[in-house]
Amino acid sequence: MRPEEFYADASRRLQHQFGTEELAAHLARRYVLTELAEEHVGWIRQADAVYLATVDPRGHPDCSYKGGLPGFVRVPDPHTLEIPSYDGNGMYRTLGNAADDGWVGLLFLFPELPAKLRVNGASRVLTDSASLAGHTGAEAVLQVDVREVFENCPRYLHDRATGEHSVHCPRPDYQPPEPAWKGKPEYQGLLPVPATVDRKGLR
Repeated sequence: MRPEEFYADASRRLQHQFGTEELAAHLARRYVLTELAEEHVGWIRQADAVYLATVDPRGHPDCSYKGGLPGFVRVPDPHTLEIPSYDGNGMYRTLGNAADDGWVGLLFLFPELPAKLRVNGASRVLTDSASLAGHTGAEAVLQVDVREVFENCPRYLHDRATGEHSVHCPRPDYQPPEPAWKGKPEYQGLLPVPATVDRKGLR
């Protein structure tokens, strides 16, 4: 995807401020997809939760956790996701926002996989019997037309199985290790100068 299509002006100003313009452009061109890769489909079909972000009519963001048994999010094809809405507290904030605005942002975390997957797309709220038939216990289904798919650096993910926090998290008197991806040849010359060093190389 072209960087100018993927990043808003404010994001690009911050990239300029922190010296990540070339890195961000590279990530957009190489890693932002317009459909789910086969690997992503497999991940989602094993997921037991998704974080779902919407925007209300005032332009205020809202984020909701949706959980179910592995496979509760269906992937009919690489361009489509179906997320069931089960019985809840009756607020219908997420579904209401999705029905009104039509756009959603999804974040998938996986119990046994050190990865974060983000999916953005256009949505529809379905309540007809045919749509509900494939989702046991659902009172509605949020159908998402996938527009953007990208992975995020997983370095700050904690190990939920062991309860251990990520070794990359900053803390007093500690120097976190560099993530492995920064050592790959494709990033040579793209990484910003560390904040402790002046752009001219002077402390």
